[in-house]
Amino acid sequence: MSQIEEEVAVPDEGASLAEALARSQSLERQLTDAPGRHRVLTGDRPTGPLHLGHYFGTLENRVRLQAAGVEVFVLVADYQTITDRHSPATLPTDVETLLADYLAVGIDPERATIFAHSQVLALNQLVLPFLSLVSVQEISRNPTVKDEVKAAGLSSMSGLMFSYPVHQAADILFCKATVVPVGKDQLPHIELTRTIARRFNSRYGNPPAEPFPLPDALLSDAPLLLGMDGQKMSKSRSNSIPIRATQDDTAKLIAGARTDSVRHITYEPATRPEVANLLLLGALCLGRQPQEMADEVGAGGGAALTRCD
Repeated sequence: MSQIEEEVAVPDEGASLAEALARSQSLERQLTDAPGRHRVLTGDRPTGPLHLGHYFGTLENRVRLQAAGVEVFVLVADYQTITDRHSPATLPTDVETLLADYLAVGIDPERATIFAHSQVLALNQLVLPFLSLVSVQEISRNPTVKDEVKAAGLSSMSGLMFSYPVHQAADILFCKATVVPVGKDQLPHIELTRTIARRFNSRYGNPPAEPFPLPDALLSDAPLLLGMDGQKMSKSRSNSIPIRATQDDTAKLIAGARTDSVRHITYEPATRPEVANLLLLGALCLGRQPQEMADEVGAGGGAALTRCD
């Protein structure tokens, strides 16, 4: 049995989440007190237009960190478009429109570093040594990859999809990021990245100097936004409101959103998720509270809720 295989253990998910939350809270304080000490890595695959879920989930936070003086690296993950799909002929245009979305929301290339996989060959070369540092068992425990396979409607998992978390580790460690803004579902990626960094530093480092810092997850408290069909808002599900949508297009999408049969509008996320989602979306856009929005619509019903005047 190899040293790597001996280190494989089933993690205590509750303890791992508690530790991640504690580190995230500490990170938030550090980013406020000493923003120049940290480097953030974040990014997106150019597989379609960014939507409001992206904006309230990550983009708004990137702009906040950039404005606070944190060094922000934004990755255009063009190589990773073939993880779960064929490389499209539209990829060059998709990259350009992704950049346009970044600029539109306020990411400033004068204060943030925007780069693509295809522009940095050294990043991709890290994948090979990183794969030697983890076992098949460790990678296969990552639930996020299985969820992405299911969401993409794939009948089987390719070798590239299976090793996707290792490529993400290369993204993070290449630029020596210390902070990675993620949701709770992405924590397994960060933990695997930390494992790879520790093992690389142990095998190839020259103490006390270490090639890679151990990155921490900055957990987002942004609410999960549902798409217009009541499922998670996603580019692959075609149920989102793109950031670049016109006013008329946005109105049409909201008008077609799923609600329910109860006439009186109330904010009850547990029992009326589709209605609560529209109230939350409106509240986020207007800087108000969902309950306040619900009280305002009241007996107007779903027609009033989905009407954009």
